[in-house]
Amino acid sequence: MMQFFRYLCLLLVTAQIVSCSKQSETLNSTNAKELYPLKIGKTFTYRLDSTVVATFGASLQKKSYLAKDSIESSFLDNQGRQSYRIFRYITDTLASKPYRYSDTYYAVIDSNKIEYINNNLRFITLVNPVSVNTTWKGNSYINTTTNADNFFLNNWEYKYQNIDNPFTVKKGIINNTVTILQQDESSAASFDPNFYYNKAYSVEVYAKGIGLIYKDFLHYTYQVTPSRYYETGSYGIRLSLVDYK
Repeated sequence: MMQFFRYLCLLLVTAQIVSCSKQSETLNSTNAKELYPLKIGKTFTYRLDSTVVATFGASLQKKSYLAKDSIESSFLDNQGRQSYRIFRYITDTLASKPYRYSDTYYAVIDSNKIEYINNNLRFITLVNPVSVNTTWKGNSYINTTTNADNFFLNNWEYKYQNIDNPFTVKKGIINNTVTILQQDESSAASFDPNFYYNKAYSVEVYAKGIGLIYKDFLHYTYQVTPSRYYETGSYGIRLSLVDYK
């Protein structure tokens, strides 16, 4: 009888802990808009490491810059949604030369998601609810069937990780961050120069009240016949926040 009573108490305590845990997760939940607060005039400076294919596909090379993203203006898209135009400027890592224009991006704020348009490709970067149980097809707007260049983006399933954890970037330790693992797939456990290899890896980290603080994307295909080379179209980009204002 005493053992049964102890067992019953243990069950009640366990149930209470689980209930409190779920309640805490609900109370501390973050809205996607809080992870990407946009305002005209805001700027974000990143260390940008770009991976490109060397001449004749002999290797992958890294080129580094400072990138400054500036929210230039806002507008309503064809669905009446608040959208922002973002200009990117780059310079050398020492900022010894003036920044020069590089690219234009767009961000669209929807009621339950945030879309990001890069090179005419529309990504669903953030969705609600922000929870470890939330997954979504972040590349579902991208044509990955008839466009061979985008096939590697097919069927990616995004998911949240490390919610409300600190994350270290060039600026230092940033608190209250959320990681989105977008893809982590390769054709083999490790790279071997004697065999074909394909890799697609993508992760982004956002900080509450700040925005994007880190991005690591790498896609490449390595061939061994008729000779060893990296395919054209292999590339990567890594961003690490240096400052923002």
